Amino acid sequence: MEIGARLREAREAQNLSLDHLQETTKIQKRYLTAIEEGNLHILPGKFYARAFIKEYANAVGLDPNELLDEHKEEVPETEEENTVQYTRMQRSRKESSDKGPAIFSILPSIITVALVIGIFFAAWFFIQEAMSGESTEPVEEPNDNVVINNPDDEDESKDAGTEADRGSDDSNTDNQGTGEDDGSEDDSQEEQAEPVFNVIEEGTGSPPLSQIEFTNAGEQVTLSLNAVGTGSWLEVRGGNNDEIIYSGTLTEENGEMEFDVTGQDELSFNIGYTPNLEIAFNGTKLEYPVDPEEKDHQRIQVSIQSQTGGEE
Repeated sequence: MEIGARLREAREAQNLSLDHLQETTKIQKRYLTAIEEGNLHILPGKFYARAFIKEYANAVGLDPNELLDEHKEEVPETEEENTVQYTRMQRSRKESSDKGPAIFSILPSIITVALVIGIFFAAWFFIQEAMSGESTEPVEEPNDNVVINNPDDEDESKDAGTEADRGSDDSNTDNQGTGEDDGSEDDSQEEQAEPVFNVIEEGTGSPPLSQIEFTNAGEQVTLSLNAVGTGSWLEVRGGNNDEIIYSGTLTEENGEMEFDVTGQDELSFNIGYTPNLEIAFNGTKLEYPVDPEEKDHQRIQVSIQSQTGGEE
């Protein structure tokens, strides 16, 4: 029995219509009909044939991996295509990582110039201080006259001493206030943490369902989707799966797509072919919990937290 006939037989055994299956799998009815009739050439690409058959099998209670293994002669292979796309992604990542050290290659020169300038100004400062001290040093002259104390001069010296003490107290108070301000600035800088992904549960089964937490998201959250190669089918839901944010096939021709998901506590992703799709939140790339080369079809739930520990 051909693979399409087996899938149709399993669907009819469960009294499921193609319309119901289209709603469940989000695969267009004409593609489901093509799979049942064995017209796999009608599907968008080779990897879509495997992804759609897996989704169909899951929906009707069949083991997709066992089904594909039994009918591997009917389903087109995608190993060569996957290898080309994976190599392209690895090369792109390597080129982007190689650019990092070049930016910091001039840091030693900058630090050396800054030290030389600092030494020059320090030497200039001490020379000026030494010259100033020599010019203001009083010259002692012999004086045989008797010094007569004036009561008015003593009162003036006491007043001058009191004002000097007050000025010293004021300067100490200002210095203490400045210290407190510096401490508050340090605390505010420590509170600004970098956004990070934490894997809560790595999915198993087929397709695997993984739980991820995105912390320190900030007040505004932007979702970025970028397809490579022939792209991938994708569905993104929010609002406890009641709101469809995106559903369809994403390819390189679409370019990088961005969505404002501020206010969403959780997003659910149903990804048809993970090796050809990159996902990022606020510019921070999401790494798939399960190796895309092992599980190309994955489901991921991302919990969004504005600060560490979920504090609002």
